[in-house]
Amino acid sequence: MQPRNMSMSGVVDLAAVKAAQEAKAKAEQTRAEAARQGGTGAVSPADLVIDVDEAGFERDVLQRSAEVPVVIDFWAEWCQPCKQLSPVLERLAVEYNGRFLLAKIDVDANQMLMQQFGIQGIPAVFAVVAGQALPLFQGAAGEEQIRGTLDQLVQVAEQRFGLTGLVVDPDAQPGAAPAGPVMPAGPYDALLEAAVQALDAGDLGGAIQAYQNVLSDDPANSEAQLGLAQAELLKRVQGMDPQRVRKEAAEKPADAGAQIAAADLDLVGGHVEDAFGRLIETVQRTAGDDRDAVRRRLLELFEVVGTDDPRVVGARRALARALF
Repeated sequence: MQPRNMSMSGVVDLAAVKAAQEAKAKAEQTRAEAARQGGTGAVSPADLVIDVDEAGFERDVLQRSAEVPVVIDFWAEWCQPCKQLSPVLERLAVEYNGRFLLAKIDVDANQMLMQQFGIQGIPAVFAVVAGQALPLFQGAAGEEQIRGTLDQLVQVAEQRFGLTGLVVDPDAQPGAAPAGPVMPAGPYDALLEAAVQALDAGDLGGAIQAYQNVLSDDPANSEAQLGLAQAELLKRVQGMDPQRVRKEAAEKPADAGAQIAAADLDLVGGHVEDAFGRLIETVQRTAGDDRDAVRRRLLELFEVVGTDDPRVVGARRALARALF
């Protein structure tokens, strides 16, 4: 089986806002608790590679993915490519020094997990970050390709979810990482948690207000900025008739309002490039207040996706060309 590269950027998963916020909060609380106890919360190098089965998957993968990216190696004893790939992944897990955790799953003993991940052949490598599953590659892969994929994974985990990995101490005893109680929440944690709970309940107005409350005191709070941009997007599309919106956009290519509404739907549906391209083309077709409205909405959508996302970087260049 030939290797199949997978993009780390993926689609915009607005449901992942809650997971990202919880991941950030949990990572910060874990570090704070370790500092309070006078320790580092360190793990030993042996703790960076673990065997996982169906019974322990939620604890060892899903829950741990709120602290550190978990790379899953699906393998079997009879699989010859697995015997080449697995040692490389194990060595890199130690070399990356806690930036990710490697979970090894024997597919013969864990058929249900294999089915849930939709695996057609092994070796297959996935990652779970803040509860979100990401396919990395399938089949045998060279070390250079593996390193590139892992580098991208680590970058996404840190930039989007605030996961900086585990502290590794060569002198720590395996399995001895502290798991004591966490410290009280920080000054904005209660407001951010209120926003997450409002999102869970479908109260988009309440979520928007909670994020705005944080930003009124801390305008640079990146977590609140991202949450507000996404909550406002969800509220805008909440009452839309997608069929009518797309029909109107197709019939009125120079209508700023029609194209803005369609771009919102594009983004919620995960069609990031379509949303950006639609608005950039509309900038080229319009002028005056209409053009400025389209430009401002495009900048808002950049915030939803994340300013460091390569698609945003490229769209910013295209917007500059369209404007000037």
